[in-house]
Order: sequence, then structure tokens, then C-alpha cells
Amino acid sequence: MTVLITGGAGFIGTNFVYYMLEKHKDYRLICLDSLTYAGNFSSLKNALENPNFTFYKTDITDKNAVCDVFEKEKPDIVINFAAESHVDRSIENPEIFLRTNIIGTQVMMDACLKYGAKRFHQVSTDEVYGDLPLDRPDLLFTEDTPIHTSSPYSASKASADLLVGAYIRTFGLPATISRCSNNYGPYQFPEKLIPLMIANALANKPLPVYGQGLNVRDWLYVEDHCRAIDLIVHNGTVGEIYNIGGHNEMRNIDIVRLICEKLGKPESLITYVTDRKGHDMRYAIDPSKIHRELGWLPETRFADGIQKTIKWYLENSEWLKQLNMKGV
Repeated sequence: MTVLITGGAGFIGTNFVYYMLEKHKDYRLICLDSLTYAGNFSSLKNALENPNFTFYKTDITDKNAVCDVFEKEKPDIVINFAAESHVDRSIENPEIFLRTNIIGTQVMMDACLKYGAKRFHQVSTDEVYGDLPLDRPDLLFTEDTPIHTSSPYSASKASADLLVGAYIRTFGLPATISRCSNNYGPYQFPEKLIPLMIANALANKPLPVYGQGLNVRDWLYVEDHCRAIDLIVHNGTVGEIYNIGGHNEMRNIDIVRLICEKLGKPESLITYVTDRKGHDMRYAIDPSKIHRELGWLPETRFADGIQKTIKWYLENSEWLKQLNMKGV
């Protein structure tokens, strides 16, 4: 079995590469990544030593380059992690998000159809649903929740999801979609909340928190996400959408305070900054469908996952230093 992974040098993609190399030792893994600011080639150092892993520095919007890879490698399964994903950057420059997240998805699906891939999987986000009110903890996103986007990033991901649905219906593409809640864990680029707070706290720098930090997110340990995608591409029903949630709702400010506590840093480092435009207040996913149909449940409690995450960053300070040397 040959599995092609786009965005494999990014946060979730890197973790998925290592998960698959360990779980399916007889699979060939093909990784495509254009190595933008968030793609860190050094994250794949250990994977490159595995004879079943092959890397291509390729932009998924480059049709000819993508087709060359498909022609050579003949993937059975294609999993599209590649995406511009930082909301703030999408507000500053929406165009690159539309190009990568929509056109890139189209290019990958066209290649799947041309070369006969048995499954295409689109890794999406709960942000396509918009947000939920803080005073209604009973409300959760289900797969039937209408799309209601708030940022150019989430709009680009929702557009890609709709395009996947159209390819399923029009061309018979054997595809699935998953929408996950906020991931955390090793190898996450330090512009996202948890790695940014860890990196800044370790350096005794201010910890910038939007507004009053009351926004609520559902946190999912990245390994649990990898396990869910593995189940979907092997056992999920073609044409279906699966929500992947962590059952770990927490306010941003509480996470920042917890990181301060774990690292022995004073809360005086916390600095409240002007809120993000169109900032969603609460995300919360109902993962009942993937549990019911595929038997998946998150296995990592947040208390354990955050401890493992902090430990990883403490033990991999060189990884952070490399990013700093790149000027990010």
C-alpha cells in the first residue's frame, strides 16, 4: 500500500508520518511539502532514515509537478493535510490561502482521478462551522451543522470541502472529509497558542492573549487525530464527513495560566492584546458519528497531553532555535 501525504512537514502531517511508519510498517509513505514557513524539513529527519519514506519538495498547486509524483509513485491513498492555516495570516493576505487551500485541493483531486487513487481524504477544520455562544454549553457542532465561516482561512477550507463534495458527486471520487478541533502536541509551529505560550514562557517573554482570553476551544492531542484519520481512510464510508473532537473544552486564558504553572513562570508575563477581527468565541465538536461508526474515541486526557507537549518542547529546544534562526 502506498500512501501519499501532502503537508507532511507541517505539524499534523509530521505527526501522521511518524504514526503511519510505526503503525503500518509495510506501507510506503510519499510526502509532498513545499516547505513554506510552517513546514520544517528537520522535523522529518528520523523519517528520512526509513526506506519506506520518500520526500518531494512540491507545491500542491503545481499541477505538472504533482502529476509527475503520481506517475512515478502510483499512490493508493492520498491524504491532504497541506494548508495555509493561521487565521491572522489569512486576514493579512487572503490570496495565498485561497490558492493553497482551494486550488491545491482541486489539483490533488484531479490527480487522484487521473491516476486511479482508491481514496482521497480531505483534512478540514471545525472552523468551517463558525462559532457557538459561550452561554450555551449544550450546543455542539455535528456533521449536519451548516457552514458559517468567520475568516478567509475558514472560508477557504469550507470552499475546499464543498469542492470535495462536488467531485464525489460529479466524478465519483472515492473521498472522505474530516473536521477536527484544535490540535496540540509535538512539532507545532510556534504561532499557535500552546507552542507560542511555551516558547515565550521559556524565554521569559510576554504571553500575548487576545481580548480577555475567554474564547473556548476543544483541544485534541495530535496522536488521537492521527489515529482517527487512519481509521477513516481504511474503514470510513466514501462520501461521508467525520467530526473529530477531543472532549476537552478550555478557555484560552486557563491554558496560558496552566502553562505558566507547569513551567514555574509568573502570570505577570500574560499580556492582553487587541482581539482578532471576527474572533470566534467557542468551538465544540460532537464526535458521536466517528465513535458510533468506527469505534474512535480520544484517548489522551488534556492533563496528560499538555504535560507530554511541554516535555517535548523542553527536550527539543534546538528545534525551536532553528525556527528562530529562520526569522519566524
